[in-house]
Amino acid sequence: MNRTISAIDLKSLLERNASITLLDLRRTADFDADPYMVPGARWLEHGKIDEWSSTLAREREIVLYCAHGKTISNAALDRLLALGFRARYIEGGMDGWREAKGPTVPR
Repeated sequence: MNRTISAIDLKSLLERNASITLLDLRRTADFDADPYMVPGARWLEHGKIDEWSSTLAREREIVLYCAHGKTISNAALDRLLALGFRARYIEGGMDGWREAKGPTVPR
């Protein structure tokens, strides 16, 4: 499995109702500054992965995103992979999602 998924590929998976856990791992300041998120995502504090990872369903693929798809996404992905999850992140983060005209919902 690749480390990343394009926003276009993720949109296609979501349209087919794929069983994916979507995680919004933007920094608190970035999350607070943006009143929108990817539909179906839940925000979790990226620095507390060891605390909340036990609540994730291991049978589901995880797709995560941060603001830009760089530091936070890579660090979170590395940790989730080390914990044995099937995970990847959206290329370009929330910025990439918006550029691909991915839908957003008010949080």
